[in-house]
Amino acid sequence: MFSSLVVYSLLAIKICTVGAFPAYQSLAGLTREELDAVVRTLQYDPPPPPPGPLANDSAILVNDADHPYMSLQPGDQRGPCPALNTLASHGYLPRNGIVTPVQIVNAVQEGFNLENSFARFLVYSTFLVNGNPITNLMSIGDATSATGQNPPAPATVAGLDTHNNCEGDTSMTRADFYFGDNHSFNETRFQNFVTFSNEYGGGKFNLTAATELRHFLFQDSLLNNPTFSMVSPRLFTAYGESVFPINFFIDGRDTSGQLDLDVARSFFQNMTFPTDFYRRNGAISNEGYETVFNAYPIVPGANQGTVNSYKYDPTSATLSEPCKRYTTFVLRNIQSLYPNPTGNLREALNINLQYLFDATVAAGENCTQVFPYGQ
Repeated sequence: MFSSLVVYSLLAIKICTVGAFPAYQSLAGLTREELDAVVRTLQYDPPPPPPGPLANDSAILVNDADHPYMSLQPGDQRGPCPALNTLASHGYLPRNGIVTPVQIVNAVQEGFNLENSFARFLVYSTFLVNGNPITNLMSIGDATSATGQNPPAPATVAGLDTHNNCEGDTSMTRADFYFGDNHSFNETRFQNFVTFSNEYGGGKFNLTAATELRHFLFQDSLLNNPTFSMVSPRLFTAYGESVFPINFFIDGRDTSGQLDLDVARSFFQNMTFPTDFYRRNGAISNEGYETVFNAYPIVPGANQGTVNSYKYDPTSATLSEPCKRYTTFVLRNIQSLYPNPTGNLREALNINLQYLFDATVAAGENCTQVFPYGQ
C-alpha cells in the first residue's frame, strides 16, 4: 500500500512532467532503474495467507441486522458477478467494491458457504489476472485508481470486467463482450433464463433448465458472435456459472434444488439477498456442473473471426484436465501479464501463485507445481 501522501507526490513528480497526479496510469514508461526507485517508495507487505474453512458451516441468516442492504454510492464498483455484487451491497465485502483476496474468501464463505479450497482457487486465479499484486487490491467491477498505482504493462489491473476470465461469453445475464456492455445486467438475457426455467423447470431454475440454457447460450454465441471464445479458464467458469444459482441462491432451509425466479432476479439484477435469506447448509463447490456439461459436451475453442466458424483449441485445458488448466494458466496467462517481474512485485506474484497451487492441491488435484519466477 502507499505509505503516505508524500509517496503520492513522489510518484506524481516521477511520472508526470506537468499536471496533477493521473487518475489511472501505468508505470510502464519508466526505465528499470526508475521503476525500482519508485517501487522502493511503496510500503509493501507480503500478501497474507487466505483463511481456512468456517468453524460453523450450517445454514444461518445472512440478510441480518449487521449486513443491511445499502444502495450504491457514486464511484462504487459492481461487475459481472452477482454473488460478489450482493456481498458488497450487504457489507460482507467493502461496499465500494475494492477488495482484497482474504476479504473475498471470507465473504463468499460467510455469505454463501462456498467450500474453502474452491473459494481459494477462484479468488486467487481471478486476483492474479485482474488485481494489483503490490497493493493487494482488486475491483469487482471496472478498472479504477482505487486499486493503487499499476504494475508495469502488459499487466492491466482491469478488475472483474476483464474479458475471458471471470467474465466471458455465454453469460446467463450479461451480454457477450463483442456486443458492448459485458458486465451490466441484461434483461434480454434474463428473459432467456426465465423462458428456459418455465419450459424445462416448471417455472423454477433447476439442473434441467440449467442444462438446456447452457446449450442454447453456446449456440447463440456460436451463431452470432464472430469473436466467440470458450477456452480455459472461461470454459471452467461458464459451467460453474450454470449451477452456481442452484447451489447458492436458494435459501439454505430449502433442499429442493428449485430456484424461484423472483429470488434469481433479486441476486442477478438487484444485487441483494431476499428478505429472511439463509445461506445454504454445509459448504459446497460447483456440484452439478458435470450434469450440465455431459448433456451437450463441447471441446474448447473459438470462432475464427466469422460466426459459426468454431475451431478446436488444443492448447486449452478441457474440463477433465484440471492440472493442465493450472499449468497453462500460470505459464501462459500470468506470464503474459508479468513477463519479467522484479523485487516486491516478483515476491507478491510468487506468494499469490503459491496460494493458488495450495488451493489446487487442497481440492484433491495431484498437480506438479510450476515456478515461472523461480522458487
